[in-house]
Amino acid sequence: MSLERARQLMGVSETATTAEIRRAFRLQAKQAHPDRGGDAERFREVVEAYHLLLRMPAKARAPRAHERSWKPKTSSVELEITPEVAMLGGEVEHALSDGRRLRLTLPAGLRAGDKVRADGVELPVVIRGDGETLVRGDDLWITAKVPPRLMEQGGKLTVETPLGRRIVWITEKSGAQALIRLQGQGLPARGRHRQGHLFVRLSPGEAEPASEARKRFTAAWAA
Repeated sequence: MSLERARQLMGVSETATTAEIRRAFRLQAKQAHPDRGGDAERFREVVEAYHLLLRMPAKARAPRAHERSWKPKTSSVELEITPEVAMLGGEVEHALSDGRRLRLTLPAGLRAGDKVRADGVELPVVIRGDGETLVRGDDLWITAKVPPRLMEQGGKLTVETPLGRRIVWITEKSGAQALIRLQGQGLPARGRHRQGHLFVRLSPGEAEPASEARKRFTAAWAA
């Protein structure tokens, strides 16, 4: 996808800030999302355009002399983020080992092991799950309660995912494996990282209301 096409899809100019690009993405994603009556192909293009526009400003900017010779200091302090921040990006606060506190604006699609440069240090990223939502490589993992009879016989199941409510079909194979994969609904592609998938682990039991953490995750995506 070209930059011109990406800007047209998002409705932003060449001078758009990161905040303006994020606002445009929320608007375009809502309009194009299949669950809201939109088109799946256009939604895919909007997501691709969003990540392209977020990456390009830093790549297009010519390095200055002091940036070419800059060498980061080492830091033993890891940057811990939630699966929500890994998925969507956002602002976080972080305390360095020397007592300094940083407020960082992070891009969507960070993975464990990535490094974030800030205030003269490089911070290795660690993603901490909440017990309900985990990140493994490029993929999101959640657990859904399923009536035992449905796991045995198969059928339709409504699942509350970090990206909203999804209807999935349990087949004989997925019921036996106790696992369903939702293609392309994991962490977004970023740099060398591929688009991830969403894995739903099926656990026998009666469905429970979504937890507050899951509700916050879904609300952040829909905002």
